Amino acid sequence: MRDEATFRVKAGLAEMLKGGVIMDVVDAEQAKIAEDSGAVAVMALERVPSDIRRDGGVARMSDPAMIKGIQEAVTIPVMAKARIGHFAEAQVLEALEVDYIDESEVLTPADEANHIDKWGFKVPFVCGATHLGEALRRIGEGAAMIRSKGEAGTGDIVEAVRHLRAIRSEIRRLGTLDDMELATAAKELQSPLDLVRQVAAEQKLPVVLFCAGGIATPADASLVMQLGAEGVFVGSGIFKSEDPATRAAAIVEATTHFRDADRVAKASEGLGSAMQSLESRKLDEQQLLANRGW
Repeated sequence: MRDEATFRVKAGLAEMLKGGVIMDVVDAEQAKIAEDSGAVAVMALERVPSDIRRDGGVARMSDPAMIKGIQEAVTIPVMAKARIGHFAEAQVLEALEVDYIDESEVLTPADEANHIDKWGFKVPFVCGATHLGEALRRIGEGAAMIRSKGEAGTGDIVEAVRHLRAIRSEIRRLGTLDDMELATAAKELQSPLDLVRQVAAEQKLPVVLFCAGGIATPADASLVMQLGAEGVFVGSGIFKSEDPATRAAAIVEATTHFRDADRVAKASEGLGSAMQSLESRKLDEQQLLANRGW
């Protein structure tokens, strides 16, 4: 068990994943493909978001036996998801010594009013956000990494772009405000004033900002990295495609060299058909995952 659990240590661990790709996996075989393709971490879950959306029902924390199998199969960090507000699931995941816990809107929320108090855990937490206020509230609760939410399981990048642009735009706006205006901004964002002041001064979040939801191609990864993401989460787009290993390696290549259009073009060649996609704007309100959390 880790003997250091300060926010600085937890945020520093997340910083080590910067510039990398984190892939959803459902078994040890997929985890090995992800590791061999160059992923910096894997997210262990029983069903990828597209299957959760298709099947419906209550989505919960993964079977510990499955998580242990993935931990034994790879040497890169292993993340796992807990339901929003379900601190007991998080306690179980910490006992399993996963490397990060994702308090995820992809699973069915367990608490309609409260997120997990992440300060009480030694393991770092990842949380999703659609805008800056949501991101700062999660950091105020102790999150050591933020990912823009996007709309998981669709293969449609539009919501990821919307959320990433919103967060980046709001950060830039804070940099134009004076101290009195920052106090008002903190009220508007419903976020701690000290965090708002820090973001205004540094023009960045105090933790790494990854992008998630709808990234299915090398060009998708290049797009969000150029928009300011510091790394990407990739879900069902890879293991629902014709050739998961090749597509996974291609997305890692495009994330690493996101400003090099020639390398992104080369990585995009001959990947075959991607996963079947859904247009986010055609989904009913009840089908959306990104609007879970607050």
